[in-house]
Amino acid sequence: MRIAIGCDHRGIEFKQAVIQVLNEVGHNVKDFGSYTTDAVDYPDIAKEVSESVVKGEYDRGILICGTGIGMCISANKVKGIRAAQCYDVFCATRARQHNDANILCMGSEVVKKDMPDIVNTFLAMEFEGGRHQRRVDKIKAMDS
Repeated sequence: MRIAIGCDHRGIEFKQAVIQVLNEVGHNVKDFGSYTTDAVDYPDIAKEVSESVVKGEYDRGILICGTGIGMCISANKVKGIRAAQCYDVFCATRARQHNDANILCMGSEVVKKDMPDIVNTFLAMEFEGGRHQRRVDKIKAMDS
């Protein structure tokens, strides 16, 4: 799977750990930054990652900031993105199965030991469709 990943200055180390998990499983990863702990504006990173997912250049995206909230809000401003802030495996499962989320947002200061399971679950789960498709279609209609 092709994965776009990005973080702000609060998520540098966490992002590196996520990239390691992704590489171990064999995913193709593109790192959109940030690359240092110098302060950056997270909406800029969220926009780049989100637009690359919408264009189909990457299958899914992962965004990281201190809480995951700012990245999630920013990503969801991009038409076609359904970003979900996930802090456990249950949320990652439901984000994919019920919401067809295409970007996983995590907080480096919130998510700790469960990160590999959250990431792998988000990438492995499939959208269930069915009754959930109607709801996702309504979300998509809100983009216009």
